[in-house]
Amino acid sequence: MRAPVSTAIAIATGLLVLLGAFLPVPVLLPVRQILLSWTIPVAAAAGLIAILNLLSVHWRKLNSARERDYYSIILLLAFAGTFIAGLLLGPTDPNFQKVVTYIQFPVEASLMGVLTVTLTYASIRLFQRKRGWLAVLFTASTLLFLILLSGFLNIPENIPFVKDLLAALNTLPIAGARGILLGIALGSITTGLRILIGADRPYSG
Repeated sequence: MRAPVSTAIAIATGLLVLLGAFLPVPVLLPVRQILLSWTIPVAAAAGLIAILNLLSVHWRKLNSARERDYYSIILLLAFAGTFIAGLLLGPTDPNFQKVVTYIQFPVEASLMGVLTVTLTYASIRLFQRKRGWLAVLFTASTLLFLILLSGFLNIPENIPFVKDLLAALNTLPIAGARGILLGIALGSITTGLRILIGADRPYSG
């Protein structure tokens, strides 16, 4: 087995945390709390390493002689400005939070726009390749929610029947979001179980 010591430590740590969550054993509770408290600085260090890696990648792209990417300078300058403003003003400063919000909201809106176009194109391609009831349902639901969220149906929403129908249709994306969260949860559980049994060892690199 490759890296048996790290594999044994990872499996033992995962089992202790898992048993401490399900079994009310007094000995396991403090051990579980200590192990969970260690994850905070480890996660912070992992995030710092990820940020440094991102900056180094864009710095190399900016200094590359063959394929120089000038968009990287925008990221580096934005990160430097945000980092300096956060140090000087503090993360709880209202002006600093406004600046971050005014940047974050347009980025999220543009990403949602790209996602909308991508889903529409995917539904059309799916309908062209496989004309089953799933393709028809996916295409119809995509077009329906595009029309609902565009605001075209706000005029007749005062009619009782139409108002109830629109309210019922607007709750359907919540079910989809819950389905996505359930899929993420099941994927996380599966990944955790594979690490616990030693099938996946991402820590042994």
